[in-house]
Amino acid sequence: MTTSAGRDDVAGAAARSLRATLPGDPRAAAAARQFVRAAFADWAARRLPGADRLTEALADEAVLLVSELVTNAVVHAGTTVDVLCRLDPAEERLPHPDDPPDAVPEEPPRPGLVVEVSDRHPTQPVRAREDTGAHEAGGHGLRLISAVAESWGVTYRRAMKTVWFRLPVGGPDAAWPEPDTVDGAYDALDPHGTYGALDEEVFRQGLRASELLAPVPRRAAPPEDRPVQGRGGVDSGALSFLAEASDLLSGQLDADQVASLACQLIVPRLADWCAVWLHDGDGGAPGRGLAEVGDAPRLARVWHQSESRIDSLRAALEKAPLGLGIDGTAVSRPVPVPWPWPHEPAGPEPGGAALACPLVAGGRRLGTLLLGRAGLRRFPGEVVALAEDLCRRAARAVATARAYSRQERISRVLQRRLLPQGRARVPGVASAVVYEPREGAWAGGDFWDLFDAGDGRWCFALGDVCGSGPEAAAVTGLARPVLRLLARDGFGVAEVLDRLNKTMAREAADSVAAVAAAVAAAGAGAEAPVEIREEGEQARFLSLLYGEIVPYRGGAGGARCTLASAGHPLPLVLGTDGAVRVVAAPQMLLGVVEEAAYVSESFDLCPGETLLCVTDGVTERRCGRRLFDDEDGLVSALAATAGRSAEAIAEHIRRTVHAFGPTPPDDDLALMVLQAEGGCP
Repeated sequence: MTTSAGRDDVAGAAARSLRATLPGDPRAAAAARQFVRAAFADWAARRLPGADRLTEALADEAVLLVSELVTNAVVHAGTTVDVLCRLDPAEERLPHPDDPPDAVPEEPPRPGLVVEVSDRHPTQPVRAREDTGAHEAGGHGLRLISAVAESWGVTYRRAMKTVWFRLPVGGPDAAWPEPDTVDGAYDALDPHGTYGALDEEVFRQGLRASELLAPVPRRAAPPEDRPVQGRGGVDSGALSFLAEASDLLSGQLDADQVASLACQLIVPRLADWCAVWLHDGDGGAPGRGLAEVGDAPRLARVWHQSESRIDSLRAALEKAPLGLGIDGTAVSRPVPVPWPWPHEPAGPEPGGAALACPLVAGGRRLGTLLLGRAGLRRFPGEVVALAEDLCRRAARAVATARAYSRQERISRVLQRRLLPQGRARVPGVASAVVYEPREGAWAGGDFWDLFDAGDGRWCFALGDVCGSGPEAAAVTGLARPVLRLLARDGFGVAEVLDRLNKTMAREAADSVAAVAAAVAAAGAGAEAPVEIREEGEQARFLSLLYGEIVPYRGGAGGARCTLASAGHPLPLVLGTDGAVRVVAAPQMLLGVVEEAAYVSESFDLCPGETLLCVTDGVTERRCGRRLFDDEDGLVSALAATAGRSAEAIAEHIRRTVHAFGPTPPDDDLALMVLQAEGGCP
């Protein structure tokens, strides 16, 4: 029998535990942070036991650790992630058989916060994450958990793996550190104490400690009389700020947008104003040294907490001499500079300090970030360290954005060269094409063509290279020209496939290796040897639907169609009565077996009938465990378009495929519609 007290205990335990299931993608970390803060707010609103001792510092620690664990799970496990937050009452130590009768606990029991992060890949071991937002030695990962958490562990179940940690609730607050400089930079600039002591009250006004106190990795250990921040020497507030900054910066694919976000992260948390210069060229390329930056930097972004002062600040900064570390002159660490500069007494700021921080990634000088604050004589060392950490993240984000921009330009060039500039007009046959490379694709693996082959023949092709990227582009660049050449030399459909198959089997591996090596060399900025693979080694295969159309003479309408499908989704014909039929038989992929022989099939495409050709980006569009073409989904979609034009049919199929799943398609999407016009002979 369950008593009322027992029911209350169960209800209380349920109220103290909150769960959430998050997607296994980059959105999970941000969602987990929001979930933890929402749990704190819920417990406080319910006035649960121990909730009155929850602090903002504890929330920062929990948010930081859960962000690390969730990101680790997404990167290494790749499954959905379950997060549990539990507010435990005071944890009492159970007596041990070996304890003496009068044993006294070492410390009084305290309530605690327990957070569990679970993924559904128990065979994947827990690893310390290598996060691009962390220091160059690697991500914080489990080292951070062990440094900050009171206790933690890993639990393996048959279908789930859980990493958990416990933080004590109501522990002592960390002491505020004394002002410090970094590696004597200020002493070198100001040997006679020109700027005097720091006015801490001015600097700290309106700012939270957790936003200013930075970890000091790879620096000399603090003096023994200096208090260490937090458990394990890590200030979790600063790390939480940097984790949030990493998420924001790493999601940007435009260098100027990275500069803009960096300024807004700094102002007004750390400074009154901020500016970013970027090098549009190579910057300090490896081997040249940071002092040998060839291109002049441009002022990419200026930000001030008072919007009305941005223009005057920009005007002053544009007159700034390049000898202040902005031009890349041998500066590899933050350098303090006075503000306003002596030659600019009428600058927009009444007086204060400025700090020039280089943006360096991969040995390249990408720019400089300058921040300033009025009323200061110098920045404290903690803020210098935090700005330096933030600039490392900003520099990597700028480098990533530039790499993406270069890749996007290469992709656009490839798409222009690998796809036809237009489609031929076939007499008596209307046509429509949909081609959509998957989002973020380097270069689409699908391709299409519709061209005049001469002698009253028009040829069409819809292909799909197995894979994507430069290797797939190399195969596409091989297949399309060979198709056109063979067709215009008068070869029939089956003969074209036979010869293309032999060509691919002999040449594709070498072409793939050559193009991939060339692209890699261009991306690295250096010469790279081209590795020619051994004869017969297969790198990529090709599925292809290829055919030719011969319109009937005399204006009667309709056409004779001959086609063959090599490992490709089979073509469909929509009749004038709304019935749908398959008009080809499946055959082997191209490039697999050199001796393969292909056959073609011919049929009449009567007036009003429609031929539909698609790639597997259509048929294998996924929604959960279901595919678009399950239970003849493509046939049903085509049958619903009876009586429509070629353009309308293509658009209907495209919309139906997109609407099939809640997320954008994860594969290239291509389809071709050919519709006979006129009267049947």
